This record gives sequence, C-alpha cells and structure tokens, in this order.
Amino acid sequence: MLIIALLTTALLFGGMVLYSFGFAAFLFTALPPDVAGPTIRRAFPLFYLFVLCVAAVAAALLVPFDRLAAGLLALIAATTLPTRQILMPAINRATDTGAKGRFKQLHRLSVVVTLVHIALAGYVLARFVGGLAA
Repeated sequence: MLIIALLTTALLFGGMVLYSFGFAAFLFTALPPDVAGPTIRRAFPLFYLFVLCVAAVAAALLVPFDRLAAGLLALIAATTLPTRQILMPAINRATDTGAKGRFKQLHRLSVVVTLVHIALAGYVLARFVGGLAA
C-alpha cells in the first residue's frame, strides 16, 4: 500500500509540474492568444479536479504510514476546492470584464497556490526518499 501511496503522490507532483510549466506555457506559445485563452480556461477546472482527487487519495493512502505527509496532502486537496470554485471564476470574471489589474492580482495568487502545492507534494516525496517519515 505504501508503494501505491508514493506513486499516487508522484503522480500528483508530476501532473502539477507538467501542467503548470509544460502544458499551460506550451498553449500560449503554440496557439494564438484568442485560442489559447479559451482553451486554458476549459482545461483549468479539470486540472484542479485532478489535483483535488489525487491529493485526497494520496492523503488517505498515507495515513497509516506518515500522518504529517497525509495531512500535507489533505491540505493540498482542501485548498484546491476554493481555488477551483472561487478563485478560478474570479479570474475568469476579471478577464471577461477587462479588469487587467484585478486579473494580474488573482492570477498571481493562483500561481502562488499552485507553487505551494507543488512544494508540499515535493516535500512529501522527499520525506520518503530521505527517510524522514516517522
């Protein structure tokens, strides 16, 4: 079960990194802005659903082995829900209304949240690689 928990955490970490630094960046370099914007808007709800579900599953699987790691993954899942349901629609509204300053502020917040999520998932993986798990 521990191996499945670690693979699930690795899937979470890798998926977040690939989406954030690969897919999103690729769309804006490969497609015109009027196509890339709506495409990324359609993809983000699925990205957040992926993060929420995989983090929750990994947390549940890690409870018997490392409660701190499980708690950190549960924190990722818990903070993804308001990011998906509140922050993302606010970013979309700012874009739709042309509120560029508000968009930049909200987008910056979403980037920080995602970077913190990536760092937490990376820390969970490092706990096991480095033998830090209790």
